[in-house]
Amino acid sequence: MFIIEFFRIRDTDDAHAILDRVEHDTTDLEDAKVRAQSLFETLDMPQKPDALRILDQGGDEVFFWSPERSSA
Repeated sequence: MFIIEFFRIRDTDDAHAILDRVEHDTTDLEDAKVRAQSLFETLDMPQKPDALRILDQGGDEVFFWSPERSSA
């Protein structure tokens, strides 16, 4: 199971404001990445997100992606 977080990034101090969180029930990180990037454009959120990250079951970040920043 992975948690996908969509958020805005404030330029002045790099603070993150979470717009939405979605659970994705899979054991395959690559599958979670595809789902997350698909939802980035299609999920109905109050604002357009700047980036997303995927957390594993332990709450550790295992993937970060932004169309304007490099992924880790």
